[in-house]
Amino acid sequence: MNKIILDFVIVASGVIGYFISISLITTSFYKNRANNYLSLSLFLLTSMTLLEWYDPEEGIFELLQSIMWEFLVAATLFTYFLVQIQHKHLKRSWYKWLYFPFFSTFIIEVFLHLDFNFNLYNSSFEEDGYAVQLFYSLEDGLSFLYNVVLIFWGRNLINRSNDISKAKRRWLLRLNLFLICIIAIWLLSNLEDDLFDSEYTTNFLRIVLSFLSWWILYYGVFKLQIVVQKDEIHQYLTSIRTNRTQIKKKINKATISKMITELYVLMDEEKLYKNPLLNRLDLATRLGTSEGYLSQVINQEINKSVIQFVNEYRIEAAKELLNDPVFNKYSVEAIGMEAGFKSKSAFYSTFNTNTGISPGACRKLQKTS
Repeated sequence: MNKIILDFVIVASGVIGYFISISLITTSFYKNRANNYLSLSLFLLTSMTLLEWYDPEEGIFELLQSIMWEFLVAATLFTYFLVQIQHKHLKRSWYKWLYFPFFSTFIIEVFLHLDFNFNLYNSSFEEDGYAVQLFYSLEDGLSFLYNVVLIFWGRNLINRSNDISKAKRRWLLRLNLFLICIIAIWLLSNLEDDLFDSEYTTNFLRIVLSFLSWWILYYGVFKLQIVVQKDEIHQYLTSIRTNRTQIKKKINKATISKMITELYVLMDEEKLYKNPLLNRLDLATRLGTSEGYLSQVINQEINKSVIQFVNEYRIEAAKELLNDPVFNKYSVEAIGMEAGFKSKSAFYSTFNTNTGISPGACRKLQKTS
């Protein structure tokens, strides 16, 4: 019964892994350079898990299982980290040599197995011979060491990078830690197999690798992609100059205080409302007054609370993006984050309360108008 459950988990996760891999490179919502490497890495890990679980003893699948894909996975995951943090190593001449261990062992493995498994020619090597077994041992040890070096090197580069958002850094470090755990379990499974000739740790490794697909789907693909899209929207807005200005309130400037005038300047020019953590104390500090007095003045002169005043700016910013066809490729959640809302629920609730429709409905009106 336990084996049936384990088999089901591995096969189901394998299907999910392949589905995510294909989606990352074919869907416009996810497609980007970094996700191309993540897709390849996940495809390889899924294939390795299924091949190891199936354990073929002949034919093309036995040849595929014998190839040390671990070298390629280490290189593609390291490249994924470099692309995400936009590191200068990507432009170094030595960077491409990271793939040399895989291609060199790939050629040797194919050469040997075309003889051992398919008898296409008669080489001077024997499958059980000392030279071949020594090569296999060195290959296993170096692949493990190679993964360790690149994973910890990548972690160090992520920690030292100052050009990525907190959300992206948190995801990359979590993924890196997950990979470190996989490497540790990989080491334990090899030790268990050598010392006790059992597969408890190996089965656990299979489960962890299977769980990786589900975890990447939610945290690394869906949630992170919303953050990435938010960053893209922000970069686009700051890189272009248009004649459109933020919609300002129609008020009689002669009747408002200096404090309210300065408040509008902070909103219209510095766009403080885009800070999802902005609160009444922050505004009061910028204006050199107390929270209570700020609330009193806003209530008396604009007839709104501080949060209502800030959220109106956020709603107008979100509406502008939702009504602009340039941003149709971006998710509604990413637009809400760019406008200053800290969560999807807060965005939907506030938008619906202020406009009477959902953000999605607002976008559909723009498309049909």
